[in-house]
Amino acid sequence: MTRPDTFHVYDTTLRDGAQREGISYSVIDKLAVARLLDEYGVGFIEGGWPGAMPKDTEFFQVARKELQLVNAELVAFGATRKAGIRVQDDGQVRALLESEAPVVTLVAKSDVRHVVQALRTSLDENVDMVTDTVSYLVAEGRRVFVDMEHFFDGYKQDPEYGVRLLQAAAQAGASVGVLCDTNGGMLPMGIADIVADVARRSGVRLGIHCQDDTGCAIANSVSAVQAGVTHVQVTANGYGERTGNADLFVVIPNLQLKLGIDCLPEGSLRETVRVSHAIAEIANIAPNTHQPYAGWASFAHKAGLHASALKVNADLYNHIDPEVVGNDQAVLVTEMAGRATVELKGRELGYELKDDPELITRVVERVKELENRGWTFEAADASFELLLRAETGLERTFEVESWRTIVEQMPDGEVRSEATVKVHAEGQRIIATAEGNGPVNALDRALRAAVQQQFPDLGDLHLIDYKVRILGADAGTEAVTRVLVTTSDGQTDWSTVGVHENVIAASWMALEDAVNFGLLHSVHPQSKRI
Repeated sequence: MTRPDTFHVYDTTLRDGAQREGISYSVIDKLAVARLLDEYGVGFIEGGWPGAMPKDTEFFQVARKELQLVNAELVAFGATRKAGIRVQDDGQVRALLESEAPVVTLVAKSDVRHVVQALRTSLDENVDMVTDTVSYLVAEGRRVFVDMEHFFDGYKQDPEYGVRLLQAAAQAGASVGVLCDTNGGMLPMGIADIVADVARRSGVRLGIHCQDDTGCAIANSVSAVQAGVTHVQVTANGYGERTGNADLFVVIPNLQLKLGIDCLPEGSLRETVRVSHAIAEIANIAPNTHQPYAGWASFAHKAGLHASALKVNADLYNHIDPEVVGNDQAVLVTEMAGRATVELKGRELGYELKDDPELITRVVERVKELENRGWTFEAADASFELLLRAETGLERTFEVESWRTIVEQMPDGEVRSEATVKVHAEGQRIIATAEGNGPVNALDRALRAAVQQQFPDLGDLHLIDYKVRILGADAGTEAVTRVLVTTSDGQTDWSTVGVHENVIAASWMALEDAVNFGLLHSVHPQSKRI
């Protein structure tokens, strides 16, 4: 079913977003990102610049055979004809046609300084370059958008030329003239004023493309829509050159939830978190935990005052229902925790505590005591759950008798690490020894080797992250160390914490919690509830 053409969500992750440092999409990556964007429901996916970038040329060739889009149309990006040559003789214009993309976006200089100094041509010739290229592509059956590069900077120099170029493009058959804040220097009120003026004087359907150099790309995009724009260009997670572009996963929820604009197919907004994180994985960039809507922390509450209100009504401290964008509310347990925080966090983890006020009091005091000594539970839910269980008197899946590790440098310079662990599990006393590439790795292997004798499922557990932070660094080598460990069983991840003056002891605490938690949920899940 074809969606109405009244509002365009145009994604340029595969071109403009790929200009972020550290991102290098393969053709396979580009296909995967395109499929995710199509699932999210964007209307247009800009695939790249065929003819100028070999990888982009290949992408369009492969996409013709392998990319079956449901919601989006594929867009090829390119430039107008060069000055002084016929449009049909321009190789890059031909490459746009050869891409077979149904939509083409042309970039045009709309700042008189760029026309004269960068293109080194006349203002009239630049208008002809736009007109000729648009009319040629439209005659070949393509829908054409025109990106007016440096439009806002150009408007400040000459408020007439950009309007002239917009009108020329529209008369030649362009569907949309996109106003680009290419240098990202605009602020929301300035964007709104210029868009409103240009819309009134040009009579052309307008789009907006914002860079984030002032940190205002999202706000600028929303302001432009409020001023009359009906085509908004964005990138997934705000990826892009320098400080990035307007973020698809923030702009669109804002437009749809706050302004009531029908941007995506029904139900697509619930895919916000999933698609955002999937694209981050393809880009090999860790998801931004504090990203609005899609970030893990965007609905996380830390202060006890917030938690008290959340108990009464979650809407009191959430601007939307997190589930609308596929997210969850989280309650962080810290030294700020009050009784309501612990009760809500317990409920989130599957424990109902409201009928045991003494238990809640003990947990609150224990958390405050430990955090005063350096622990942190807001990033270590697994350790908090084990603490909660300990306060109820529930036993762990195994108990540690002792552990030891040694590091030895051999005569040839090789450094070896070995660890021995003694544990009690299922009524058995078990001793295990293991070597590792360091003392922590050796302890991790020895612990899992010991416990795995009684719990074979433990073989699925593996450490995926290890962070060390020195607390009170001015104490030098006597400073307290905090270790955060993230563990996975291949399906879910969890984090645990340890704190000690000795970095190995701190690491052991985090490792012991990690294995205990993994066993609790994989081997004895029935013992989870209090």
